[in-house]
Amino acid sequence: MNANTAIFPVNYYQLSEDEKIAILSNVLGDLDSSVFENEMTKSTIESIQAIKQIQNENGEFGANRYIISNNESALNVMETFALIRLNNWENPSVDIIPLFESVDDLQKAHIIMEKLYTNPAYANHLKSRNNKQTIMLGFSDGTKDGGYLMANWSIYEAKEELTAISRKYGIKAIFFDGRGGPPARGGGKTHKFYASLGPNIENKEIQVTVQGQTISSNFGTLDSCRNNLENLLSAGVTNQVFSKGKNELSADEKEVLGQLAALGYQKYLDFKNHPKFIPYLEQMSTIRYYAKTNIGSRPSKRNKSDHLDFKDLRAIPFVGSWSQLKQNVPGFFGVGSALKHFEDTNQWGKVQDLYDNSLFFKTLLENSMMSLAKSFFSVDRLYEKRPRIWLVLANYL
Repeated sequence: MNANTAIFPVNYYQLSEDEKIAILSNVLGDLDSSVFENEMTKSTIESIQAIKQIQNENGEFGANRYIISNNESALNVMETFALIRLNNWENPSVDIIPLFESVDDLQKAHIIMEKLYTNPAYANHLKSRNNKQTIMLGFSDGTKDGGYLMANWSIYEAKEELTAISRKYGIKAIFFDGRGGPPARGGGKTHKFYASLGPNIENKEIQVTVQGQTISSNFGTLDSCRNNLENLLSAGVTNQVFSKGKNELSADEKEVLGQLAALGYQKYLDFKNHPKFIPYLEQMSTIRYYAKTNIGSRPSKRNKSDHLDFKDLRAIPFVGSWSQLKQNVPGFFGVGSALKHFEDTNQWGKVQDLYDNSLFFKTLLENSMMSLAKSFFSVDRLYEKRPRIWLVLANYL
């Protein structure tokens, strides 16, 4: 590298997270991308320099966000913050947005954000950004990781915790939801989801991604575009004005939802951890063809190895492959098992009360049943002639 290497101690990688954050909080420099050999490193540095150039030529609104995919810690945010400042940008006019995707990361998101809010350097950065913090939550990867119920419930809980911790430190949290087309990727009746959020979730601004087939199906004609935009724009008003106080879940309702999510999660974990789960997708679905067609907005997996590893697999080809099989597993699997447990243990009344009183739970089930209704299990009989792993799936479904 160059003189910038003196910024970091030689034992940096052996330091604790807190020690690394302390160093990253104070770094400044002027990186030269040409001195790096790694192409990813060069392009990352150049992307930050491109943001600076866009802002210089077109104003801040031209490019003012840096999203951290698969964010797992406060260190990830501070690394990004430091990298931006190392490009001769001491007070960057950029919002750094952590994207929490896995179930584990969603459950500790509020702890991560509190560590950032209490860091003097980052708190000063937020002050320059009008004390606003955008936080992105990944429905697609959350569902891939934890199944339908656990993903949606984890996101709901994360939003409540993040709202509380942000309000505690005087920060306005803005939730930016990474939603795709089908329910397994956060789609479905999106307006009902936002209309169902209670007062403990910040919703003065609604930010969502619109991806894939959702663009054409929801906004492809004037009538459908007007209808969907009106529903989405009025969702927050519906929650605050017409349903104020009605959508706050009681402690008992949260307990039932938590139990349902845990039951569905365990059923989904048992399924995806089966040794023939990935071979089934490889041999019977289109999952490998997504990468070969090169039509996706990102790579099909997070590494270049020929070996297909579940944790590296991206959500879009994962959900898409189940859709091509007409099985839509990520959109409903585990829901029936969770509901059946309450029926078998004579607790169905709790589920019925939750459904009658919670628009959030009702919307979850409606979206899940949409995935199930779009499945076509009769076609699965064709796979019986290829019995390698068909019986494994049949036993689960």
